[in-house]
Amino acid sequence: MSTSRAVPVTLAEIARLAGVGRAAVSNWRRRHPSFPERIAGTDANPQFSLTDIEGWLRDNKKLKRSAEREWLWPAFEALGGRDETGATIAEVGRLLSGRVTDKGEGIRADTRELIERAVDLGQREGATETFAFLLRRWLDVHVRQIATTPEPLAALMAQLALGAADGMAGDSPDSSGGTTVMDPACGPGHLLLAAADAVRASGGEALTLLGSDRDAVLASLADARVALVENGGQEGKERAQVSVRAADSLRDDPFSGTPADIVLCNPPFNERDWGYEELATDARWSHGLPPRTEPELAWVQHCLAQLRPGGAAVLLLPPAVAARKAGRRIRGSLLRTGQLRAVIALPPGCAAPHSVSLHLWVLRMPAPGEGTPMGDRLLVADAASRFPRDPEEKWTPDWAAISAFVRDAVDSPQAPAYVRQVPVIELLNDEVDLTPGRHIAPSPADTAPRLAASWREFTGLTAKVNKSARRLAALDLATGEADTPTATTVAELARAGALTLLGGQQPPEDSIHVGPPSADGIPLLTIPDLLVDGEPRNWLAPGTAAADEAVIAEPGDIVVVGAARAFSAWVHAGPPTALGPQLHVVRVQPEQLDAWFLAGSLRAPANARQAGTHTTNSSRIDVRRLQIRQLPLTEQRRYGQAFRELTAFDGLLRRAADLGTSLVRDLGDELAAGRLANQA
Repeated sequence: MSTSRAVPVTLAEIARLAGVGRAAVSNWRRRHPSFPERIAGTDANPQFSLTDIEGWLRDNKKLKRSAEREWLWPAFEALGGRDETGATIAEVGRLLSGRVTDKGEGIRADTRELIERAVDLGQREGATETFAFLLRRWLDVHVRQIATTPEPLAALMAQLALGAADGMAGDSPDSSGGTTVMDPACGPGHLLLAAADAVRASGGEALTLLGSDRDAVLASLADARVALVENGGQEGKERAQVSVRAADSLRDDPFSGTPADIVLCNPPFNERDWGYEELATDARWSHGLPPRTEPELAWVQHCLAQLRPGGAAVLLLPPAVAARKAGRRIRGSLLRTGQLRAVIALPPGCAAPHSVSLHLWVLRMPAPGEGTPMGDRLLVADAASRFPRDPEEKWTPDWAAISAFVRDAVDSPQAPAYVRQVPVIELLNDEVDLTPGRHIAPSPADTAPRLAASWREFTGLTAKVNKSARRLAALDLATGEADTPTATTVAELARAGALTLLGGQQPPEDSIHVGPPSADGIPLLTIPDLLVDGEPRNWLAPGTAAADEAVIAEPGDIVVVGAARAFSAWVHAGPPTALGPQLHVVRVQPEQLDAWFLAGSLRAPANARQAGTHTTNSSRIDVRRLQIRQLPLTEQRRYGQAFRELTAFDGLLRRAADLGTSLVRDLGDELAAGRLANQA
């Protein structure tokens, strides 16, 4: 390591680089006088020089033989802000792809040295892999500021667009001049790469990839990434023409007059300052000037204006675009002209924002003489209803099943379940509501098996409830006044070393990922999550500073809520989970305390009352003041077993109540639809 600036690293980062646990690094620090001194931070969260750490690990034969890129990232992260780090990574990508530009002028000498190290590493370990690693780490750090399209969704959008341009009307992209793909809000280039893969998989070779983004750093990253992947020298692969510009496509389209065969777009949502005043007379608004509150319909018309006759566009849009009153006139015009071909509702969690069912809009610019498509009908598909989320299970999109359903919906001559060809005349009413769920009735063929499965689960739940109830009812409770053991508090137990108390904290906003966590993501639990259904709605990327500094609840720890409105305590049984503000981890010494006894004692309502504080607008619980009876360990375990049974009973009752409510609703719908079978 030879950069002139000291690059700081935390204990957790050292552990990751050395391939050991954080406790091992702390042990090295205590046992080895030669361990480097901290250069920043505090005694509790020290930071060390990466150069010093690398030298110490090498001298003590503890240096992990791993990918050198792991050692490279801290130096990039130490460059400063989002834009400087991103621009530096983009410069690495440009050099690795062999693109000659003047964008690297003015780079500091130490930053230039870091770029040269990264380029050298890429040439030795793989240019595409090295750049992808740096880009992924950068996106993880700034996830709240940058919305990207998940790769499986990008691939699905590309397949839909290619099918619409090539299959729905029988016209293929212009074979004489190759295929031109455009993304007018390209971000880091996910959709452009997915489209390139789809075109090549269909037999196309001559590719032109055009992208733009108003964020100059994202545009530079996309330009370097697409050029590197597409023109990286793979055998037998024809080079693509790549051009990505930094520009606001709505206000200043850099590719105006360049027709595209395919346009893919995941535009920014709900932006009021999209250019309403200055673009009022723009020629792109062939379906009418989009209202100020309908920026997404401006993007729809912009994408249509980019298409050559026979070309197709697919956009990812929020569900409100299909139903908001302000946009009904434009939606009606899109239907009348036949340019809007399909609206597909995706299950919540497929892309940010993960809490809503986003829609895919498939559009096509009719070729001359093509006429009105599909008999004046709009294809609607409701994947959100086809793949409902089970509130009792951790849900991640089953992209293979979702993609197969969507492709079948578009390709099948007979509409499968949760798919319908809706007559346009039926949609041209006062609302022009294109929400798929409004026009698709549940399929009896799917409803009957689903109801049968729910009844089987409900029957099993009631049996478990009865069994648990018998156990609890059999507990022999004393009827007289019992001797009250001496009580102690969490603070006193912590001072005695019987437990450790850690308080959760709010991670930086730009480090929080929204939606279901990735395979190695760390769920982030907060008070708002507990007030809804108790399921984390955000997560942290492993290896980031936010994840390293977070308070993590491990299986077997006790989680205590320090807010009166959601007060509770339980033994954590899920995956390692980061805790937000007003959530606490209690980690017991098992030879002194039983975790189930402690959790049950802590969550007693009387305990919350005596430990509550009212010094702020929201009542809080001082977890340190919560009381616990002092009992021998064997007696603790006896009570702990009873608390464990009571917790299981509570969970069974809650699930049975939720499932029962769902059964009443679904069965009521079936009866109202007249689906009671006739008796012989």
